[in-house]
Amino acid sequence: MKYWLTAIVIMFKFLLFAQNNENSNSYLDINYFAGNIALHNNDILHLIQGHPEGVILSWNKKTFGEEAWQQRFNYPDYGASFIYQNLKNDVLGENFGLYAHYNFYFFKRNLMFRIGQGIAYTTNPYDKVENHKNIAFGTHLLSSTYVMLNYKKERLFNRLGLQTGLSLIHYSNANVKAPNTSVNSMAFNLGLTYNLDEEDSEYIDNLPDEKFTERIKYNIAFRSGINQSDVIGSGQFPFYIVSAYADKRLSHVSAIQFGADVFFSNFLKELIYYQSVSFPELDVTGDEDYKRVGLFVGHELFINKMSIESQIGYYVYYPFDFEGRTYLRVGLKRYFGNKFFGAITLKSHGAKAEAVEFGIGVRL
Repeated sequence: MKYWLTAIVIMFKFLLFAQNNENSNSYLDINYFAGNIALHNNDILHLIQGHPEGVILSWNKKTFGEEAWQQRFNYPDYGASFIYQNLKNDVLGENFGLYAHYNFYFFKRNLMFRIGQGIAYTTNPYDKVENHKNIAFGTHLLSSTYVMLNYKKERLFNRLGLQTGLSLIHYSNANVKAPNTSVNSMAFNLGLTYNLDEEDSEYIDNLPDEKFTERIKYNIAFRSGINQSDVIGSGQFPFYIVSAYADKRLSHVSAIQFGADVFFSNFLKELIYYQSVSFPELDVTGDEDYKRVGLFVGHELFINKMSIESQIGYYVYYPFDFEGRTYLRVGLKRYFGNKFFGAITLKSHGAKAEAVEFGIGVRL
């Protein structure tokens, strides 16, 4: 109850502030959610007990087509969210998250799809003495993603509206530190919306009917971070990735990619040594190379100065077997001018995360 009261107080303060801002083009929403933890890994079966519940409080900024990208994506919203979640298990504790999000609209703006990315704090991570059963979270700070698919009706009662639908909330530290089996919550949500303006602005629809063309561009990216193998206590190590790839824009919003990655994953050095001395049945000699080389194809979705990048790759140089030859990468890029970009991406093997990558690059 105290978290509901806190959320209501925060919303009330927003409403007071809004009285002095006649053209905010924004709205608030508050959603209660409840559901279940998905069993994506049998190792977390002992962590699934009650029905997790919580609250999502969001501020949303509307767009009306002042910029071309807003019209191309059917006038999306962007904003910030706060999520409190009680995981209904003393081992898992409670999570608090801050997110940046986009809302995209379909079917005459009655269907809203939201995707948010942020950082969460969990109150009770793994501890080998005090909390050894929590194999889901190895650190207090977690990477978190959430999505919502809602039926939404604004201004049903003056400025008040309703929305309801389904939410998926994901928490993981991406193997920054073991253990890290992660948690996915699937939930039903019901909420209120409150517009901060008496009425909405008019939508602008003046996109020129023109075909977009651009020559093939060449990219070089450098990514780094720290991670750990699944062996608890094996230590955290830096990794380095050099990528080179070409991309071809198919439209204003879409591009395809093809390129190569070279991985210098130092945690594999420790894992190779550990397996060579502890598991002779695995036939690991200890002399295996820790480096890997992969080829990948990908897609990039451009949203203003941001983009969403997704890639699938295959290791062509693979001297040590770790989670299979196929890998995935998904994440966000932010362009600075026409050439330079920064990126935060997640690399995984299927549902098994290997690392969060922080990268910089140039597009020539």
